[in-house]
Amino acid sequence: MAKRGKKYLEAAKLVDRSKAYAVAEAVDLVKKTSVAKFDATVEAAFRLGVDPKKADQQIRGAVVLPNGTGKTQRVLVFAKGEKAKEAEAAGADYVGDADYINKINQGWFEFDVIVATPDMMGEVGKLGRVLGPKGLMPNPKTGTVTFDVTKAVNEIKAGKVEYRVDKAGIIHVPVGKVSFDDQKLVENFTTIYDTLLKVKPAAAKGTYMKNVALSSTMGPGVKVDASTFVAIK
Repeated sequence: MAKRGKKYLEAAKLVDRSKAYAVAEAVDLVKKTSVAKFDATVEAAFRLGVDPKKADQQIRGAVVLPNGTGKTQRVLVFAKGEKAKEAEAAGADYVGDADYINKINQGWFEFDVIVATPDMMGEVGKLGRVLGPKGLMPNPKTGTVTFDVTKAVNEIKAGKVEYRVDKAGIIHVPVGKVSFDDQKLVENFTTIYDTLLKVKPAAAKGTYMKNVALSSTMGPGVKVDASTFVAIK
């Protein structure tokens, strides 16, 4: 641990914590300060001026990143009959109904995202206490409860990410990997930023986008200057 701490401290020296960087600069810094031995994930954190305790200020949804996430998501689809065949044709990793519900109840979690057709939600809902805490429960708001299983699977495989405001009013979203070109990370980041602006709740008062930061897994956070996003569009 001590060794990693030293690396982190060295990396952190490159970041001026009192400064908000232009987005391209911030991306460059995040890549330079990545201390992980693996291809770390780059994550954006948006501190929003919302009160998540109020139903009309809860923000949740999904967006397809133009350059993907750098991670291939394993998709489990709960569907029957024709819809099950569609899911298989679209490239879902696992397709089934009661058999997979039993497997999950027995502790199987070899998947990253679940898609379910609405008629399956009665059964899938019974898995709420095991799927809920892991954030794996399908939800219509994120497009994972749908009869259009082909579109759902295609989007997830293409780099769809979910976002959800936490109790502190912060949204954490992956924007790619450290190995990505700077421009690809900037494009992914801007896509998420634009999406969050569009879903601003009407009830949110005051400054909406309070603070934005980028970081890599195990790396220091880098503040981003929101006024620099417009220049890249």
